[in-house]
Parts: sequence; C-alpha cells; structure tokens
Amino acid sequence: MAVAALALLATACGETSSDAAKDDGKDGKGSGSSGSYDGKGIGLAYDIGGQGDQSFNDAAHAGYERARKDFGIGGVDMEPGDGESSADKVQRIEQLARQGYDPVIGVGFIYAPAIQEVAKKFPDTTFGIVDDNTVKAGNVADLVFHEEQGSYLAGVAAAKATKADHVGFIGGVDIPIIHKFEAGFVQGVKSVDPKIKIEKRYLTEKPEEGGFASPDKGQDAASGQLEAGADVLYHAAGLSGQGVIQEAGSQRKWAIGVDSDQYKQKALAKYRKYILGSALKDVGGAVYDLAGSVVKGKPMTGTQRYDLRSGRVGFADSNPAYRDMKEVVAAVEQAKRDIVDGKVEVSARP
Repeated sequence: MAVAALALLATACGETSSDAAKDDGKDGKGSGSSGSYDGKGIGLAYDIGGQGDQSFNDAAHAGYERARKDFGIGGVDMEPGDGESSADKVQRIEQLARQGYDPVIGVGFIYAPAIQEVAKKFPDTTFGIVDDNTVKAGNVADLVFHEEQGSYLAGVAAAKATKADHVGFIGGVDIPIIHKFEAGFVQGVKSVDPKIKIEKRYLTEKPEEGGFASPDKGQDAASGQLEAGADVLYHAAGLSGQGVIQEAGSQRKWAIGVDSDQYKQKALAKYRKYILGSALKDVGGAVYDLAGSVVKGKPMTGTQRYDLRSGRVGFADSNPAYRDMKEVVAAVEQAKRDIVDGKVEVSARP
C-alpha cells in the first residue's frame, strides 16, 4: 500500500511526461565528483505557481537544468498540487529523499515544515530550502537573498523613468518575504525623489488564496494602479506578475519584472518592449551552487545568503530601450555601487 501511495503521489504532484527523460538513469557520478557522488541527482519541488511562472520557479528550474548538464547527474522536478495540504509537501519531499535524490530542494518558504521533518529521517541526504532560514540542521542549506537590494535598484529605475512622478508596487501575498521587495523598492524610489507617489497593493493575504498564481488578479491590480496615474509598475507576485506585465504593456506603460529576467521570457514576448528591467534574484544560481557542493563531496549547509556583492541579486538590463536611457542606467549603476560599498543600507522592512 505504501508503494502504491507513493506512485499515486508522483502522479498527483504533477511529474511531467518527460520525467523519464529527466531522470535519465545516470548513476549520479558526475564529472566533478571524482566518483564520490552516488545520489540519483537533484530532487526539486516547486512552489505555488509551478514551472512556467516565468519568474521564481522558472529561475529554480534553470539552475536545476544547468547543474544536471554541467555535473552530469540525473534529476526529477515535481509540481505542487492544487489546494494541497502540508502533509502533501512532506510526502513529496520524503519521496524524493527515499528515492535517492541528493540534494532535495524545496523552492519556497512553504516547504520549511516539510524540510524540517524529513531532514531528520534522512541525515545522509542534503536538503535545501529557498527563501527560508528557520530550518536549522546539519544537513540543510537555507538559501536566502537580500531581495530588498535588487528591489532598491528597481525603485531607482522606476523613479528615474516615470514621467508622471507616480509609480506602483504589486506584491503577490502580504507576507514578510514580499515586504522586503516593497521596502527596497520604496526606499529606492524615495532616494531619487521623495515626492514621487507610490501605489501599493497586495493581491491576497495568504499564499493558498492565489496571490502567486493568478495572472487575472495581477492584471486587475495593475489596471487599478495605472488608472490611478502610475506609469511604472513593479511586481513581486510570481505567476500573477504576468498579468501585471500584460496590463502595463497593453497600456504602453513600463513594467518591472522580478526574480528572472522577464524581458527574455517567451511567454511575455508580446509585451517585452515595455519591460523596463527586472529585479534579479538568482534562485537558479543558488540551486546550482548547492548541487555542485553535493556532487563534489562538500555539501553546503547552514544559511547561505546572497546579495549584490555576490552577484546573485541585481537588475537586468536586457531591454535595449532601457540601455538607451543613459541617465536611468547611470543612476542604477551608482546605486548598486553605493550598496556594495556600504554607503547605502537597504531596509528589509517597509
């Protein structure tokens, strides 16, 4: 019965039809391991919104794919189920560990209780959790970021680009991790001109209410802020952010993406000319770093915090229209130097 339950869980949790190709039967002894690595590869569990959100989860997926390629290891990635319980997350993480994946990584703070519980049962497996530093164990790496720093750069860019002296922030869920994005953005805007008006909106109070997974909610919020007079919108809303970008683009106003370089996302190609830039949070780099450390026999553990100095936080400048805005670019670059040099300290609280 237990075996049957785990098989059913794999289906319910959304393993894709290409999983057989993803878990390609490699013995895990990658080129960088000198034969010491005997895991099946990376086990990756996505956050709400799943792969295809063009943002947070897709950033993790990029690191997962790059690690598999560079280290010559296998892997499997799993989607969250609709309306799933905490017990479902525990089962998913435990399934990955039991099947021999190493490291096992939960993408998002919602996996903290599951990682906490399962890591005790598998002391020889390395676990990682993105966006949470509450899990303290000798075989767990907490992968966290100074999101407020990248958001500060987004705020500077927005303040320099606005023609209406009116900008907007849209957060997916009203929780501490998203408050960091708001805090940095507002501080960045105010550093340029404290008189600029800032609209603020959170889509939901709880993650399970769809704040990170509802483009329609993002579109409605964007429509309201644009109608109020804002002409540059910054979102930290995961999949919901697609709606923000679509609405801003349809009204020919600037949008600022988050986590991934959203200018490069195929799903947003129609609107990319209106994506001023993106506040980068290199979740993929963190996933890659952890996988590499395990393959090489020196697993990362404890809190791993990434910032502008490490290059894992930043601001994407892929849009040629942005690069042509010399004054905006110069202001963002100066802000980056000031943060790295310690001249500016960015608050993590609004």
